[in-house]
Amino acid sequence: MHEVDTFKNRFFTNITHEFRTPIAIILGLSEQLEMNADPEQKKHLKLIKRSGQDLLRLVNQILDLSKLESGALQLNYVQGDVSAYLRYIAESVHSLAESREVQLELDCPQHVILMDYDPDRLLQIVYNLLSNAIKFTPPGGKVTMCSEMKSGVSEQLLIRVADTGSGIAPDALPHLFDRFFQAQNLEKARTGGTGIGLALTHELVVAMGGTISVESTPGQGATFEVLLPVSNNSVLQPGLQQVPATNVEPFADESMFSTNAFQTSETKLLIIEDNPDMSAYLTAFLGAHFALDHAGTGRIGVEKALKTIPDLILSDVMMPEMDGYEVCNILKNDLHTSHIPIVLLTAKTSDESRVAGLQHGANAYLTKPFNQQELLLTLNNLLELRQQLQKRLNEQMTDMHRHNTPIEDVFIQQLHNIVLEHRSDPGFGVPELCRSAAMSRPQLHRKLTALTGKNPSHFIRSVRLGYARKLLLSRKISVQEAATETGFDDPKYFSRAFAEEFGLPPSRV
Repeated sequence: MHEVDTFKNRFFTNITHEFRTPIAIILGLSEQLEMNADPEQKKHLKLIKRSGQDLLRLVNQILDLSKLESGALQLNYVQGDVSAYLRYIAESVHSLAESREVQLELDCPQHVILMDYDPDRLLQIVYNLLSNAIKFTPPGGKVTMCSEMKSGVSEQLLIRVADTGSGIAPDALPHLFDRFFQAQNLEKARTGGTGIGLALTHELVVAMGGTISVESTPGQGATFEVLLPVSNNSVLQPGLQQVPATNVEPFADESMFSTNAFQTSETKLLIIEDNPDMSAYLTAFLGAHFALDHAGTGRIGVEKALKTIPDLILSDVMMPEMDGYEVCNILKNDLHTSHIPIVLLTAKTSDESRVAGLQHGANAYLTKPFNQQELLLTLNNLLELRQQLQKRLNEQMTDMHRHNTPIEDVFIQQLHNIVLEHRSDPGFGVPELCRSAAMSRPQLHRKLTALTGKNPSHFIRSVRLGYARKLLLSRKISVQEAATETGFDDPKYFSRAFAEEFGLPPSRV
């Protein structure tokens, strides 16, 4: 019987794997057809796509169940503030709750709970419980999530999710976590279900050494409780131990984020996020990689971006005063900030929202809940693209007279022309360039360094040396004359700088 059962499970898993290819084709073709479809056809295609996505989610859950049964599912523990992580997960499902007119409340009395946990698996557990509770709660109802430490023989983390939905019949409770079991009630019939989600949740909780239970009264809702053992043996996740409790308070004063982080890292990241819990969570794991600055609204974010010229911007979409789309539109069309990569991070998961973000100039669009590694890789890839832009602009410094150039190229061309106009003036330096460009010294430094990898002083010198090289190549002129023509008082310094720039002395050009 064991061999037959193993064979059936392996056969079912293999078939499930094979589902992925036709699902991918269905999703891809539905998106392609939707582009040229009329309104009526789009409705049907959206239904096809939504059904395909549901099927893909079920396939992934079945595969995870198979991995758990075979012992192949790996748990990757890190040590960090699980309270901040749970608040982040809850914030990620707010849009789902709002769409169903369900009130979602959090009750986390302990702002910081440091313990070992697997972020991906804990996300599956809590997201399944919250989405189920929201799904089975009628409009006007309420879902509450609570997390706290429980003391006893050993410390445990309690996660409680309660709803005011239709409840579960007493005879169904013992079988609720069985695979493919579906409780028979009107709400279940209305919303649909497969019985896989709770089975996977149960298996994941058990795999993490915990327990899960449920209490329910028909017509009064249900309460799920998860108890997980608390340990502190894993590697401390970078930055998570540095999240202060004050970070989860409302944005009463923007100065609360005015830290000295800029002194500890070279890459500046501006986080524009109105939810303090999400901001605290992002700070937790991004603080070890970037120098962070924060803004609680889109308007403040735009003001800070124009003032500080960060290297990267990570912005929410749904914010008061000014949403993420407006932030993108303003910053991408301003000469001071047009070069800054912007990543939109939002709970709005529809394709329309993603396309809208990209149309407004966003360089990337990630949906909540997101994978930490994916976000880090996205930010790093954008930095690498900026380095490629620096290389391209430096190679084109001697050929700036082109048409239909991007706004960044136009900016460099303007600075290039300003320096050439004052090339023979030894007194023309960074202050004069700032005034001519109508930018403050910090703004010019951040913008120019981001685009070319050169500070303003180095940029001025490079433009002058490039012109001197052009003079030496085009007509008979002495090195001293070339130096004087390009604003160098000291011929020896000119020769040394020329050799550093082009790899050979001016006398050999």
